Amino acid sequence: MGKVGTALRELRGAQKTAKGVSLYSRFVNRPAGRYLAAGSYALGLTPNQVTLVSAACSFAAAAAVALAAPSWGLGVAVWAALAVGFAFDSADGQLARLRGGGSAAGEWLDHVVDCAKLTALHTCVLIAFYRFPEQYGTGPDGWLLVPLGFQFAAVVTFFGGLLTEKLKPGAAPGSGAAAPSTLRAVALLPVDHGVFCLVFLLLGGGPLFAWAYAALGVVAALFLVAFLAKWFRELSAVRR
Repeated sequence: MGKVGTALRELRGAQKTAKGVSLYSRFVNRPAGRYLAAGSYALGLTPNQVTLVSAACSFAAAAAVALAAPSWGLGVAVWAALAVGFAFDSADGQLARLRGGGSAAGEWLDHVVDCAKLTALHTCVLIAFYRFPEQYGTGPDGWLLVPLGFQFAAVVTFFGGLLTEKLKPGAAPGSGAAAPSTLRAVALLPVDHGVFCLVFLLLGGGPLFAWAYAALGVVAALFLVAFLAKWFRELSAVRR
């Protein structure tokens, strides 16, 4: 426990800014990731190995959605695997900072895996809607457009946000980080991946899951429009 305790103390002082982060990520996922990072450090794991653990949990959950008939037990298992995968996704970056900094290859792997997990999860929901239409109440073919639309919104938001961060100039030296907005942290909850994972607890409800998933898809699309307008406005002032 000595090595884990030392790692936890170091990690508490090396957290990323909470600006632009939802309450779930700030108070649930990042703290969980901190403990996983400390444990991974004690076990001698590398950040890339932690990234692959995150991928394994998330892809296993996605495959279960596509292959198994919906049930309450499946929903709990899928949610747990997704939540653990998301926590390990936070742990890899924290572990990299604990080890003195990550590599460009590690950051590349992290982002590629994140995009693959998003794509796979929505694709597997589409497969589930196609394979089990009676259980989900998704008989009309129009329902198959819902995961496609949700996937589009999620991937474009992911890519747009990542590209915006790369293109925006860094903060001026000595300017300091702005205090995180609690209102913004609450407003971002509907598009936080950890909150999205909660919807899978409703898998046993069949149509209840389908409609809750569709509602989150609509919210994701609305947020995408708002994000794109905000990012374009911010980058319009940048001269390269």
